[in-house]
Amino acid sequence: MKKILFTFIGLAFTLAWNQSFGQFNLDGQILQRSEYRNGFNRLIGEGQDPALFIAHRARLQAQYTLDNLTFYMSVQDVRVWGSTPQIKTTDNFLSVHEAWAQLKIGEYWSVKLGRQELNYDNFRFLGNLDWALQARAHDFALAKYEKENMKFHFGGAYNQANQTLTDQPFLIPNQYKIAQMARYENKWGKVSFSALFWNDGREWQNFDPNGVLIDKGVRYRSTLGIPTLRYNSGNSQISAFYYHQFGKDISGKNLNAYNFSVAYNHIIPVDREAGKIWTLSLGTEHISGTSNLGEDVNRSYNPLYGTNHLFNGYMDFFFVGGAHYESVGLEDYFLRSRYAFNKKFFLQGDYHLFYAQNDVFRLGQPEAQLLDSYFGSELDLTFGWIVTDAFSIQGGYSQFFHTDTFSYLKGVNNAKNTQNWAYLMLIFRPTMKNKFIGILL
Repeated sequence: MKKILFTFIGLAFTLAWNQSFGQFNLDGQILQRSEYRNGFNRLIGEGQDPALFIAHRARLQAQYTLDNLTFYMSVQDVRVWGSTPQIKTTDNFLSVHEAWAQLKIGEYWSVKLGRQELNYDNFRFLGNLDWALQARAHDFALAKYEKENMKFHFGGAYNQANQTLTDQPFLIPNQYKIAQMARYENKWGKVSFSALFWNDGREWQNFDPNGVLIDKGVRYRSTLGIPTLRYNSGNSQISAFYYHQFGKDISGKNLNAYNFSVAYNHIIPVDREAGKIWTLSLGTEHISGTSNLGEDVNRSYNPLYGTNHLFNGYMDFFFVGGAHYESVGLEDYFLRSRYAFNKKFFLQGDYHLFYAQNDVFRLGQPEAQLLDSYFGSELDLTFGWIVTDAFSIQGGYSQFFHTDTFSYLKGVNNAKNTQNWAYLMLIFRPTMKNKFIGILL
């Protein structure tokens, strides 16, 4: 890992030495987050102790622009405090987050190649996963056409695990082998709109008992969606999105799944000049699922590459880190409220009611018993304070009120009555406009 850092520093000095021929920028960010987890992401059982830890992300970013060419690279260190000894020679925590080059071709066209974030719309399907300290980036080739309000991006990827002499199985977990994307966005007056097509190919393999490869292939999951449909009128806004998935899952079963949301947002300018603003949001999101009795068709929608922490409660019980994937789906009815006391400090409260989208049965009885679809509710409290242009503080407390149905579905029969989570985060981002992370309104 030292080679990565030395290479990055050497490149930075080389580019800085030649900055008279181009524009060179070097910056970075540091996030330090302490967390108390008493049921975060998974229900915690009676007799299990909560977790408490501090973790950080330190990222160094360099960009060099010369004429129509831009080169960008960022390296990051992500670790939990105390995970390595004080005296050590090396570790595996330093990595390259992004490394890409972008060439502008003419007035409206550009091409971007390399490891890059795909961060679009409200980040529900394609997001940089900024809340997670490690974040997400794709090895991707992207072509862009942008003119005024209209943007058309398309591209794709072909992934392998190594440079080999013969074709080998692709065994990188939770990773596509082949992907194609096309996205269009525009704005007409008070209406904003975007459309997305994503085709995702996953490799499957069959091995004999001795570990010898018998057969392999690629199965494709396609997602067609309207990620943004928004109408603004004065202080009010109506927003919606819709995605539909079809094709095959990794096991070869046919897919037919959907995800949609509708929300009404309203701003009450108490004192706009002083920054005192009250914002309200009321809405619902539905994510299709498959009954736990089993079906011939896979109806479980997968948000794949979104920043899913932003949705369905901040305790991440749904569609984060493998939680609730390939399950009975979700109906989320939510109310969000944020009050900004000034331009630098706000308090926010969110409340969610969760239901299964498909039937949940208690299995193993003489006859399967249909359970109530209500999963429970969650309360999320968040604050944010911009201390200086370079430094901000963010924190929150959340509590999940689970039902017996949710406990049964997750296989935790002795779940604690109190499931809660709290965090405090110090954010050093001197050059970034977004001073907070992982909050939606």
